[in-house]
Amino acid sequence: MKAFSYNSTERVDSDVLDQYIKIIANSDKDALGKLYNSTSGSVYGFALSILKNMQDAEDVLHDTYLRIYSSASGYKSKGKALAWILTITKNLCLMKLRERKKTADIPEESWDLVLERLPEMTPEDRLVLTACMNKLSDEESRIVMLYAVSGFKHREIADLLSLPLSTVLSKYRRALKKLRKFLTEEN
Repeated sequence: MKAFSYNSTERVDSDVLDQYIKIIANSDKDALGKLYNSTSGSVYGFALSILKNMQDAEDVLHDTYLRIYSSASGYKSKGKALAWILTITKNLCLMKLRERKKTADIPEESWDLVLERLPEMTPEDRLVLTACMNKLSDEESRIVMLYAVSGFKHREIADLLSLPLSTVLSKYRRALKKLRKFLTEEN
């Protein structure tokens, strides 16, 4: 089976994403392709952090863009296009979890796919980051991924994960402590 790979390494601001969604509302498939190229890494990484299964995350990735295409006309721009996209992703992930009731751990090779999106990282950096992420709980790794990889603010993460802001902040700090401890013990 061929492994999923990301098409994009660039970050696009919310105004550009808003424009893509407005154009998609007019059934423009080119704009959907551009939106996919700009956001697929964040969508896949987020889906993988919830589902913990590569194939299910790929399914949700594609279903997310189908849902965006069909519901773009109802999108109300509030400057949070990626949050809207990831909310769709989260809902599809929850549906997938209810369907399949999966609870497996994230295989190490799946983290490699998420890290491919960061071309400035060396293979050694990827190994260290993979080992670090495996030390975190699912919720901690999801919060760290949304903050560090996808660029969300803590308040946005709280809204997206339906958690109190204080919980997100404390879990993020706890995750950083775990990572620091792991890295200093390894050296």
